[in-house]
Amino acid sequence: QVQLVESGGGLVQPGGSLRLSCVGSGITFSFYAMGWYRQAPGKQRELVAIITSGDTTNYDDSVKGRFTISRDNTKNTVYLQMNSLKPEDTAVYFCYARRNNNYWGQGTQVTVSS
Repeated sequence: QVQLVESGGGLVQPGGSLRLSCVGSGITFSFYAMGWYRQAPGKQRELVAIITSGDTTNYDDSVKGRFTISRDNTKNTVYLQMNSLKPEDTAVYFCYARRNNNYWGQGTQVTVSS
């Protein structure tokens, strides 16, 4: 059974930082591209960042220079370091694993507000 479990969300003031973590199980983690998506109320889910099995990264333009995706295959974990957070970053953040099949985590809420 494949599971992706996110953690690290919460409430933060504008300009603050959070680090999200996602632990995968039931898959050969190192073989998968891992990503973070987010979905704000009333909006479609959008890709935030992705890291391939070869550690190539890609970011949405809205988070470039502020967010960093990384992975630790020894811990089956992918991270999203989020700095200089803005109110428009408020959303539910979902972890995503992609290879032949796609898998999703349950999501973690990030709220940026003063």
